[in-house]
Amino acid sequence: MLTKIIKRGHRKSPKPDSTDSEFDPESLLAALSPPMETLPLFRDAAVSDRPALLLKKLQLCSFCCDFSSSLKSVGEKELKRQTLMELVDFIDSGSCKLTGPIQEELIRMVSINIFRCLPPSSDLVEPDEDEPYQEPSWPHLQIVYELLLRYIASPETDAKVAKRYIDHVFVLRLMELFDSEDPREREYLKTLLHRIYGKFMVHRPFIRKAMNNVFYRFIFETQKHYGIGELLEILGSIINGFALPMKEEHKLFLIRALIPLHKPKSISAYHYQLAYCIIQFVDKDSKLAEPVIKGLLKYWPVTNCQKEVLFLAELEDVLQATQADEFQRCMLPLFRQIGRCLNSPHFQVAERALYLWNSEHIVTLISQNRNVILPLVFEALDKNTEGHWNQVIHGLTGNVRRMFQEMDTELFAECQQQYLERENRTRELEEQRELTWKRIEAVAANAGGEDMVLVN
Repeated sequence: MLTKIIKRGHRKSPKPDSTDSEFDPESLLAALSPPMETLPLFRDAAVSDRPALLLKKLQLCSFCCDFSSSLKSVGEKELKRQTLMELVDFIDSGSCKLTGPIQEELIRMVSINIFRCLPPSSDLVEPDEDEPYQEPSWPHLQIVYELLLRYIASPETDAKVAKRYIDHVFVLRLMELFDSEDPREREYLKTLLHRIYGKFMVHRPFIRKAMNNVFYRFIFETQKHYGIGELLEILGSIINGFALPMKEEHKLFLIRALIPLHKPKSISAYHYQLAYCIIQFVDKDSKLAEPVIKGLLKYWPVTNCQKEVLFLAELEDVLQATQADEFQRCMLPLFRQIGRCLNSPHFQVAERALYLWNSEHIVTLISQNRNVILPLVFEALDKNTEGHWNQVIHGLTGNVRRMFQEMDTELFAECQQQYLERENRTRELEEQRELTWKRIEAVAANAGGEDMVLVN
């Protein structure tokens, strides 16, 4: 008995087949792909046979073609493309009721086609490049996205039934695709997610929370994501529909997710959409102007002038919607920062800061609090007048100075006198410092060849 067990242990394994000697992913893909069967067109089938034919066509399209080469499986690709186009037209026509099994098979086919591992993003890709990345399988992907969009938008699609198939897992995987480099895909995803948010009320809190998580990961971990702008576009329309008084969770979303989005270096890629969301919050609740302005000051750029120009433009829009009480609570740190911007050697930063005085509402707020604001910015205005290299800045600074002078002549003269006194004191201190150094140099010269002893 023991001998038999030993012989079994040493039994030779069967010889490998010649086809198994090397792993061929292309042959595996071909093996997984079902044989392409030419099915009749819907218009040629009897009305009673169309539901079964629809299921067959959905199953026929439930595989992914290999787009690594344009010469591979040309016939299969074209047949699948034509079948997908026919499915889009058939779903859009509404000539067949979409039963539960049909909807389940439809979402299964869509999931197989669109849910995939995205290629690793390249560090060399610029967001504003002329030729963005294009997904090789887009000829099929576009039609699948269009089919899903027609299904969701169709009045025949009952949200109570469809939510069984378009569930949280499906929505979450859909949101993961927003990191695609292909802008065409992100545009479809934006429209789809917006339609899902509008049609499936049960998914709304989950979608907002999922967006929150995407923003957190982008801000605090990766700082790389291609779809932040598109997600913010969706969010802009969502914020527009918030009921008043605003819920506390929405205010926390603003403070914890949206305001920190000013931190990443790539803000220029999505700043327009971000600023729109911020302004929507302030327009709905003016009391949010204070945390927004303080948040901007917290993340204010130090060395990035282009980012500083974006911040100033957004700040102007926020101040347009700010009321007097909120303005007074944050005007001290605000105008200290504006004063630094006025003296910026980068003329666009100084110019954008001076443009704040072109707004009638902002000028009214400044006029009401001129006793506090003018002393904060007077020195910066005077230095611009004396020595800024750009002539446009000279002209704009002169206009702001005249505006303050017309607001309150006595206050302007007082600030000017205080500024001159500070300058005189600074000059006297500098002269005293120079005299002290001259005395030290004279003592050192008189010491001549004497040895200098250091006493500890």
